[in-house]
Amino acid sequence: MQKMMILTGAVTACVAVYFAIRPSETTTVPADQSNAIVFVKLPEALSSEASIGESVYQAKCAVCHGDNAAGQDGVAPPLVHKIYEPSHHGDEAFQRAVETGVRGHHWPFGNMPPVAGLTRADVTMIIIYIRELQRFNGID
Repeated sequence: MQKMMILTGAVTACVAVYFAIRPSETTTVPADQSNAIVFVKLPEALSSEASIGESVYQAKCAVCHGDNAAGQDGVAPPLVHKIYEPSHHGDEAFQRAVETGVRGHHWPFGNMPPVAGLTRADVTMIIIYIRELQRFNGID
C-alpha cells in the first residue's frame, strides 16, 4: 500500500513538472529563430557585466542553448525559463553544470557535458547575463 502511494505521488509529480515546463501553445517564436523554444524579450541595454557575459555565452553556450538563452528545439533547453529561476536553480547550479556537466532531469534533451575552457569568473558573467534576461522576462 505504501509503495503504491509513493508511486502515485511520483507519477503525479512528473505530470505536474511536464505541464509546468512544456512550451505553451501561445509561445511566440521569432521568425529568425524558428527552432527557439521560447520567445525572449531583450532589454534595450545590459549592465557592463551582463554584456561581458553575453559575449562569453555567445562563444560557449549559444551553440546549444540558442541565441538569448531561448533554447533550441531538439538540442537544449531555454535558460530564460521559470525552471531556471534563482530559487530553483541557484547560481552555483550553473557553475557546477559547466564544470561537471548535468544528468538530464527536467527536459528530454539528454545529458549536458562539461564545458571546457570556462573559468568560474567567466561563468559568473554568463550567470549575470542570464539573470538580467530572466528578470526582464518576468522570472525572478
